[in-house]
Amino acid sequence: MLIDNKNQNDIIDEELKKTFKIEYNFENKPINRVKTKPEVEDKIHNLQNLKNKIMNINDCKLKSSASSLVFSDGNTQSKIMIVGEGPGQKEDELGIPFVGDAGKLLDKMLLAINLKRKDVYITNVVNYRPPNNRKPEPGEINRYSIFLKEHISIIDPKILILMGSTAMESLLGGGLKISKERGNWKEILIYKKSYLTMITFHPAYLLRQADQKKFSWEDLKKIKKKIEEFN
Repeated sequence: MLIDNKNQNDIIDEELKKTFKIEYNFENKPINRVKTKPEVEDKIHNLQNLKNKIMNINDCKLKSSASSLVFSDGNTQSKIMIVGEGPGQKEDELGIPFVGDAGKLLDKMLLAINLKRKDVYITNVVNYRPPNNRKPEPGEINRYSIFLKEHISIIDPKILILMGSTAMESLLGGGLKISKERGNWKEILIYKKSYLTMITFHPAYLLRQADQKKFSWEDLKKIKKKIEEFN
């Protein structure tokens, strides 16, 4: 996650620490030698640049009514990227996606397929809380889909998970029903690159419609199987 009150070098240093590899000498004792990947540093720069773009947008009703920008959470090096709808009240307060009741359910869903939040990368279609937690309007979805596509391109996941109709609409357009689109692997083209994508219900929807959890569980099992294939 990127943090507003730290300078660029601090952000990069924190992310690079996650990629440290300890080498051992002949006595099998750790030595202070660090290996880093240039692409990791590039990714963090690109994420910060994207975040700056979103922070500097003008004439945005979402931005003007929200308390904070909610950019992302999780592991920037993960090959699993989750896209939700937008921040709620709790997310707006903390500046972190999926930390309210829906976030708690998401954590349980991930745990059910042997994943933790630190194993994935999480963001939303819109990065500012819609007033009264309303659904983002089509114009807002279209505007932020440009940022989302860049976000996906930077993270470059092997598996893209779209949670909810807003996430689906942002990349596939309107007029689709999530009940028909969920549960099947799709290839979505972003900047001439294809991303393996699973559409599933948003955790907030599952909190309102508990009987739909059985369908999400089927989707999760397909995701788990695909992860195992990659490994």
